[in-house]
Amino acid sequence: MALPKYRKSKSKTMMRRRQNDKRTLVNVSACPDCGAPRPAHRVCPSCGMYKGKTVVRKA
Repeated sequence: MALPKYRKSKSKTMMRRRQNDKRTLVNVSACPDCGAPRPAHRVCPSCGMYKGKTVVRKA
């Protein structure tokens, strides 16, 4: 099995690891029922609707 010829520095190693820690922003869209902002493909936190059906009953 091949081995690296030279040792990677700590900064280069941490740079490679940090690339996996980056987070992407969640797509926010308006709820078609109440108009409140909600993440895409998720139950609306304000009205509890998903795809035109009540999934979570809000009091």
